[in-house]
Amino acid sequence: MALSLCLPAAAQSLVLLHTNDTHSNIDSAPDGTGGIIPRMAIIDSVRNAEKNVLLIDAGDMVQGTLYFKFFKGDVEYPLFNMMDYDVRILGNHEFDNGLDELAKYWKTVRGARLSANYDFTATPAKGLFRPYVIKKIGGRKVGIIGLNVDPASLISEENYKGMVFKDIIPVANETAALLKKKGCDLVVAVTHIGYEVANGKTDDIDLARASKDIDIIIGGHSHTFVDPATPDKTPYWIPNAEGRDVLVAQTGKYGRNVGYIKLDLSDFSDRKIDYEYIPVTDRFPEESCSREMREFLAPYRHVVDSVNSRVVAFAADDMQNSRSTGAYANWAGDFAAWYGRTVADSLRRAGADVQPVAFGIMNVGGIRQPMQAGPVTEGQILSTFPFSNRMRLVEISGTDLIETMKVVAPKGGEAVSGEVRVVTDSAGNFLRMLVDGREVDPDRRYVVSTIDYVAEGNDDMTPMKRHREIWRDDEEVSVRILQYLNGLTAAGLSVASDPNPRFVRDVKSLLK
Repeated sequence: MALSLCLPAAAQSLVLLHTNDTHSNIDSAPDGTGGIIPRMAIIDSVRNAEKNVLLIDAGDMVQGTLYFKFFKGDVEYPLFNMMDYDVRILGNHEFDNGLDELAKYWKTVRGARLSANYDFTATPAKGLFRPYVIKKIGGRKVGIIGLNVDPASLISEENYKGMVFKDIIPVANETAALLKKKGCDLVVAVTHIGYEVANGKTDDIDLARASKDIDIIIGGHSHTFVDPATPDKTPYWIPNAEGRDVLVAQTGKYGRNVGYIKLDLSDFSDRKIDYEYIPVTDRFPEESCSREMREFLAPYRHVVDSVNSRVVAFAADDMQNSRSTGAYANWAGDFAAWYGRTVADSLRRAGADVQPVAFGIMNVGGIRQPMQAGPVTEGQILSTFPFSNRMRLVEISGTDLIETMKVVAPKGGEAVSGEVRVVTDSAGNFLRMLVDGREVDPDRRYVVSTIDYVAEGNDDMTPMKRHREIWRDDEEVSVRILQYLNGLTAAGLSVASDPNPRFVRDVKSLLK
């Protein structure tokens, strides 16, 4: 791909460059991948080589590093404007600080701001978004639609209050048909709904199969790297409702790749599309890249670097932040249980009637980075737990706990503490739940230590909403985790996790 950037441009071609799920990863990773400034160098290279280029972002530009935690968008929004995006849509994390903050920053966004299925009429974001844009390029019309994820049990309700969500597929098909009637030769849907999701919500594959007039889907949200080199693993040609292929593309996460779609403007017929990706690496010396970006970033980077260099603990082993490995999830669940019991003990000493905490639960999606063996810094923890979540003690029925585990088990589980074993069948479907080796009693009430995001039923854990609150913290969970790590370090202990799975397959099925 790097070699192709040096070739003469074809005057009758259109290049769609696309990104998604940057999550405030402004700097390059330790392995040299990603980074906003190297991305800018790639974009400049393509624009210099090609006459017709559209730059598109599919959402979740923010949230995930100290740049957003400390500066709330003051870094990401100006940098994206410097890159001169033509089209941008919202991700779910653009709502993390509420609609007032969303409106404040999106008023500054240059380029087309699209959302066809969010109605912001009764919100501070009224008038900021339009459903589509039509670009006239080389004598052809390209229509682009913005489509956003169902916010239910994903975005905290208070953060999108007043916004109306419209079902994705009907809106997409209606808008695409309208664009065809307006003479568009090509219709592109830019989505933040996920390539393929397991929660019953509409994803890009569903959209492609249900569509008639959409030609290309540029997606985000699921962090899927749709690699053109492995079409069996992540198919990128999906037949639509009429049997015609739709290109579905997504670049993974954290700005490690820029998607590259090239079309011949004289022929938009099936599969006459070149789909590739450009790895974002440190092959461009930073001093040769955008001076404007480097000067803008310098004061913010100084603050971030100072916090990232402050060591607070030592990790004995690597911990990955995924459901499949579970080590970090186990650690987070164990922390929740420990902290909840510490609070419950304090409440009882103060005279409150609080029964023992049965277990802890956190969401794996809230653990944003892995932990490598060795020194652990304050900045690392703040970036790993970047959300403004607070701990809660809640009382909930065994029935609702079981219903919650029925939802999360097929996804691979969540971060639960060591007292819990959720037993599934060979396909990962829920069979039963044990706490301290005993079956959960549907009629019993259990005290659980968790975070407000989970207690409010988010990440599809809707049954958790049916709880009675006992206590809520006034500090963010990252602060409590840092205090816990400081205590470990003071005691001469390292950070370590129990690697044993807590969502386990039924042994009888394994013996068949």
